[in-house]
Amino acid sequence: MSLRISRLLFVALLTACAASGALAATGKTTKKAPAKPAASTLPALVWRGDYATARAVVDDVAKAYEKSGKGRIDVQPFNTASGLDAVEHGLADLAGSARGSAGGNESDLVFTPVAFDALVMITHPSNNVPNLTVKQLHDIYFGKITNWKDVGGKDAPIDLYAVASPGDGVEYSLRRLVFGRGNQPVAAPRLYVNTTKLEEAVTLDPNALGVTTLSGVASNSKVRMINIDNVHPSLATISDGSYLLYTPLYLVTNSNSPKAAQIQAFMEFLHTDEVKALARSHQLVPYSDAPQLAENDKARRQKLLAENNIPMPDEPAQAPAPTPVAAPAAAVASAAPADGAAAKSADLPDTKASASTSAQTSAGQTHTVVKGDTLSTIAQKYSVTVAQLKSWNHLTSDTLKLDQVLQVSGN
Repeated sequence: MSLRISRLLFVALLTACAASGALAATGKTTKKAPAKPAASTLPALVWRGDYATARAVVDDVAKAYEKSGKGRIDVQPFNTASGLDAVEHGLADLAGSARGSAGGNESDLVFTPVAFDALVMITHPSNNVPNLTVKQLHDIYFGKITNWKDVGGKDAPIDLYAVASPGDGVEYSLRRLVFGRGNQPVAAPRLYVNTTKLEEAVTLDPNALGVTTLSGVASNSKVRMINIDNVHPSLATISDGSYLLYTPLYLVTNSNSPKAAQIQAFMEFLHTDEVKALARSHQLVPYSDAPQLAENDKARRQKLLAENNIPMPDEPAQAPAPTPVAAPAAAVASAAPADGAAAKSADLPDTKASASTSAQTSAGQTHTVVKGDTLSTIAQKYSVTVAQLKSWNHLTSDTLKLDQVLQVSGN
């Protein structure tokens, strides 16, 4: 070995020993702190629910959540029933539903309302019927009206479409509003696995009629939305409660989920301004921004059922039952509901009786103004007009004060 190389090795050895001695003297080590796992390395939360909600807003929320670095959402759309079943059995962490709990085997499921959406009746763009009343809607679904000419359209059969799965949130919520119970059988011989397939069918049939959500079809020019009681479904008419066929959208979780911490983080993300803006862009009203809609729910349902002389149910909504496949209109129309709550739905509506029911609802009552109340929402709640409220309370403007007591009837 050359003298030069020997010297270099000797210097290197001395340097290493000096460094080792310095570390021993200070008692310090070079161990690194364990790194926290990145949000992207956490297991994704699996969301399953109806196609309409998924394509309308959940896809966008999932992208925003991942972009925020908080975690990932694996979106698996199909229909409401599949989502609830998957969450119940631990096959999914989150489900989207357009209906609340119906009890029964859903006891472990937690339904958290996150937004309001409109239930909209859609038809082919060539169909010129602009409006249906709640009474006409009831009679169409019950098989009493079967031709478009009976509601101001052409002489052609009404091809009523529905979603086949039991417990579908959209179908269940509409029937609960119109019939008083979500599991009401209807005269719909054309059945589809979800609202997306129903919408596709409507684009091909000039005589079609079916229900879906505003968020699902707001930008779909291949179908046309029909007004209900002369009110067009929109973000504005949901917000002020003038469009009566609205429903809460729920995020459904399992109280026994092992991913409780991740789920809670996602729930908190849903309350951010970013998500609220996404909701509004899809014609959804954030639930926390519209407390008056929840407060007026009972009065709203009373008003809708009174249109068809149906009393408000005394018992909670029953668990959904399967829709009969290809049920003939005549057979469905002749089968009166067995439960007393909706027993009168088989009878033809009585206009005078409906008016009497509305009058009795508000007779002799007063209302104490709370935060968020307007004359419009109070009038809707008690089935009266704003002009009547002003007259009965000698009001000269629309301004209300907290804790102000208003007469809500002429008695």
